Amino acid sequence: MTSSHDSDPESDPGPDSGPQPFTPPSPAALDARLDSITRQPFRARFHLRGRDRATAELKGPATIRWHAYDLIAKRLAPAQPYKDGKQTPYKGHPVFVAQHATGTCCRTCLLRCHGIEKGRDLTRAEHVYVVEVICRWIEREMTGTGR
Repeated sequence: MTSSHDSDPESDPGPDSGPQPFTPPSPAALDARLDSITRQPFRARFHLRGRDRATAELKGPATIRWHAYDLIAKRLAPAQPYKDGKQTPYKGHPVFVAQHATGTCCRTCLLRCHGIEKGRDLTRAEHVYVVEVICRWIEREMTGTGR
């Protein structure tokens, strides 16, 4: 049995209301977004150096991707991350450096740089997108194409 609310077209929110499903950008669009973000003076200061670069080389892309997925799940994906705005160190892991360089370090930066809303858990697609942004930045740093 359906209620009258279920069949009432007036109560249907329609396709133009509320947040739309997240559509990840193409690789070219992702590179263009990274180029734009990394031109911001604050973000442009970040590069993989020293121990963080050595960690990326030693661990390799697959392990770094797994670390990024795990760190984002714990520190950024929740609707109200613990110590939001102060949860990401500036060094100590290549993912941390990449988060600051790409505007994925806190929910405010995620909103400003990537348009992902605050106050709700990241969707799986958004989580995967954030990891892709981080890993693409690290890859560009390691190959010298990100400067």
